[in-house]
Amino acid sequence: MSGLPTHGVRDLIVVGAGGAGLYTALCAARDGARVTLISSRPLAEANSYWAQGGLAAAVADEDSPAAHLADTVAAGRDAVKLSAARVLTEGAPEIVADLTRLGVTFDADREGRLALGLEGGHRIRRVVHAGGAATGRRIVRQLSALAAEHPLIDVLEGTPVTAILTHDGRASGVELRGGERRLGTATVLATGGAAALWARTTNPRPAVGNGMLLAFRAGAALADIELMQFHPTAVVGTNGTSQADGFLVTEAIRGEGAILCNRAGERFVDELAPRDEVARAIHDELLRSRATSVALDMRGVDPGLFPNVVSHLRSVGIDPERELIPVAPAAHYMMGGIATDLTAASSVAGLYAVGECACTGLHGANRLASNSLTECFVFGRQAAHAALAEPALAAAAAAASVSTSTGPPPPLTQASREALWRDAGLQRTGEGLARLREDAHPLVRLIATAAITRTESRGAHKRDDFPERDPAWDHEHVVLTPGSAPAREHWA
Repeated sequence: MSGLPTHGVRDLIVVGAGGAGLYTALCAARDGARVTLISSRPLAEANSYWAQGGLAAAVADEDSPAAHLADTVAAGRDAVKLSAARVLTEGAPEIVADLTRLGVTFDADREGRLALGLEGGHRIRRVVHAGGAATGRRIVRQLSALAAEHPLIDVLEGTPVTAILTHDGRASGVELRGGERRLGTATVLATGGAAALWARTTNPRPAVGNGMLLAFRAGAALADIELMQFHPTAVVGTNGTSQADGFLVTEAIRGEGAILCNRAGERFVDELAPRDEVARAIHDELLRSRATSVALDMRGVDPGLFPNVVSHLRSVGIDPERELIPVAPAAHYMMGGIATDLTAASSVAGLYAVGECACTGLHGANRLASNSLTECFVFGRQAAHAALAEPALAAAAAAASVSTSTGPPPPLTQASREALWRDAGLQRTGEGLARLREDAHPLVRLIATAAITRTESRGAHKRDDFPERDPAWDHEHVVLTPGSAPAREHWA
C-alpha cells in the first residue's frame, strides 16, 4: 500500500519534545522500547524550556505527600480529581530523585540540601528549582541531550504532525506534514497547552492547542478547556516597546518577599494567595483605578536568586533593583485538555496524553503553583509504562490505518485572539461566550462551548451572569466528545 513507511513500526510514538515528551520517551527507552520522538520545533525549544517555576514535591523532612495533596485540593476549588492528585503527590519525590540520577542539578544550600521555594497556595516550602527561575531550561536541555544520544530514540525535529492514524477505533500512529506515516503500538501526545490563543499571554506563539485538536479529530474527548489560568504577574510593556510584554515574573519572587502595590503605593492583596485570587484582585484593582498595570516591588529580593529574570528585565529597560515592575494578569496555563485516566490514556484506545495538553483532573479549577512540571514527569512515566503494555500493531492493521485529518485548522488570527481575551478572559458573560461560538477557529469555538456549559463562577472561570460558585458543580467537569452535546461528568 502506498504511503506506508519503509523503516518499520516503532513501539512508541511520542509527539512533542517538552519536559513531558522527553521524559516519556526516556522512560520507555529505559524499558527497552524503540521510540520515535517527533517535535515541530528543534529540541530544547518547547514550552517547558520557558518554565520559570519549579517542581512541587514533598521532599522536606517536615512535609508529606498528604500535606501536598491538601494544598492541591484547596487550590483546585472543589474540582480536583482526588485519585489523580494522589498519583502526583505520592510520585513527586521519586521524580525529583530520578531527574537527579539523569543529571539534572537542582539548587541546594551550603549543606547540600535541596533549596526549596515557597509559592502561592503552598503552606510550606516544597518547590524544587534548578538555576533559580531557569528550571524548565535546565531540565529540558539535559533531557534533550539524553534523548538525542539514546540509541533507542529516533528524534524527528521540525516535523509537524497533521493527523492521528487509526484502525478499528485504535490509534496506530501519526501522519506527518507531506504525508509520511509513522506507526506504533501506542501514540503519546505531549504537545503543550493553548494559552497563546489569548491576546495577552505568557506563552510562546506556537502554544495554541494543536495537539488537542489532533486528538479531538481522532475521536478523543476534551475536558475542562474553559479553565484557563491567568498568571497574576506578567510584565506590561513600557517605554513604547512590547519586548517585555507578557514576560512572566515567577511567583517564587513573591515567595521571597516581593509585594504588589496599586498606583497609590498600597498593598491590596496577599501575594501568596492562590493564583485565581491574586489575578482577580489585580483585575479588580485595574478596573477601579483605570490603570493598565499594578506594581511588583522586588527591590528587597536578592537578585542573585533570579538571575535570568533580572537580566531579562534589564535588557528591556527595567531595573528591578531600583524600579517597580509594571505587571497585570495574562493567560498562562490551560487546566483542561485531552481527557485522560490515571495511566494518561485518552478515550481512544492506544492514544495517550501527558503534560499541559492533557486533563487528568489534577488541577481542578485553579492549578497549584509548580504542580504542572511535576505532572509532566509523573504522568509521563505512567504513560510510558501503560503504552508499552498495548498489544502489538499487526501488519494488516498498519496497512489499513486511516488518517483523521480534515485539513489544517484555519490560521489563528489576531481577531480571534482579541475576541478570546475579551469574551473568555478574567470576566465572562453568556452573551460574549455566545459570540465566541461563531469564531473562525475551531478550538476557540470549543472553549466557548465549554464555558457556556459551566453555569457558575469557580476558580479561573468567572461569569458575570452566574457570579457565585454552585455546589451542584463540585467535582463536575465539562466533557466535549466529537459528535455529541457537551456533557457533565462527576470525577471523584
